[in-house]
Amino acid sequence: MTDQIRQLVGLVERVLGDRLVGAYLHGSAVLGGLRPASDIDVLVVAARSLTGRERRLLLDGLLATSGSVNRARPIELTVVVATEVRPWRYPPTVDFQYGEWRRAAYLSGAVPQPETMVDLALVVAAARAGDHPLAGPPPARLLAAVPTADVVRASVAGVPGLLDDLDGDTRNVLLTLARVWFTVTTGAVRAKDVAADWALARLPPEHRPVLAHARRLYLDRRYEQERWSETLRAQIRPHVHEVLGHIGRAVGRGSFPAADGGAVALWPSISGQYNVELNAGSPDSPPVPPPG
Repeated sequence: MTDQIRQLVGLVERVLGDRLVGAYLHGSAVLGGLRPASDIDVLVVAARSLTGRERRLLLDGLLATSGSVNRARPIELTVVVATEVRPWRYPPTVDFQYGEWRRAAYLSGAVPQPETMVDLALVVAAARAGDHPLAGPPPARLLAAVPTADVVRASVAGVPGLLDDLDGDTRNVLLTLARVWFTVTTGAVRAKDVAADWALARLPPEHRPVLAHARRLYLDRRYEQERWSETLRAQIRPHVHEVLGHIGRAVGRGSFPAADGGAVALWPSISGQYNVELNAGSPDSPPVPPPG
């Protein structure tokens, strides 16, 4: 456990006291090791919803310890109420979420409040799979299993936001799209570089350089060191179109049908941005088991 993680756990323990039920490390730290630009991702399970005072104390502590302004790794802290994640229901509700991408809003007075968060399906699934408690019992004792259909649906639901961030967060968008493709095909969630390796083996040669470069940046470079040549930049949108086509094909195949229409119902609004149909893209191989 790093000093920053110990500091974070201490903050959560001080603020929540005996209302802290469990805290679980997930994300890069568990899936394959922290990379130069990786966040520290922690899921906290609380016995009840946070009070206004607890939200303010937690937010102030995070603002003082997270991100480059504090010469530290960014922290993404997600707090859920135990009864919201066991038994599982979709869409799930998050009680408090902190992320550095919202720092400006926090400094302007915003305080995280309870909200529906489809991404919580991925967070809970990752925390259960990572099995890395920082406090409390093993995650499987507190967190209900997330149906594969909900993991797939949450992955697809995040695509519009990814497309909006393509120019400003290129490496992460490309790697996350590769992971969405991996997840809708296999039903599993893996580290970004693992999903990129899987996707690179399935992409036509002309669409590999962009993802290969994003993978190298992820493994070796901080954000301020990120560079894209004009040649690679010209290939980004054709690459995204190709990957969206593969995602659409996997969604259309319906390997993991979800309730309420599932991922198929989400796809039309997503594909319209790139004119990608459910059966678009180069032919995919049948679903394969995830590595490991």
